Amino acid sequence: MPAIGPGIREIRIRQASGAYRIIYLTTIGDVVHVLHAFQKKTQATAKRDIDLAKARLRQIG
Repeated sequence: MPAIGPGIREIRIRQASGAYRIIYLTTIGDVVHVLHAFQKKTQATAKRDIDLAKARLRQIG
């Protein structure tokens, strides 16, 4: 997800109950940092979800 930062990845999950996303970073040591996990309501990722992931990335930076 280059909109958030370098090395950021996304897991997409589709179930009968809806679509879910997990935004994470693995390039800092051997730890997986989950920046945000949420249920998608629309096709595009909401700006507030991207902004929240960016803020959390800055916190672990």
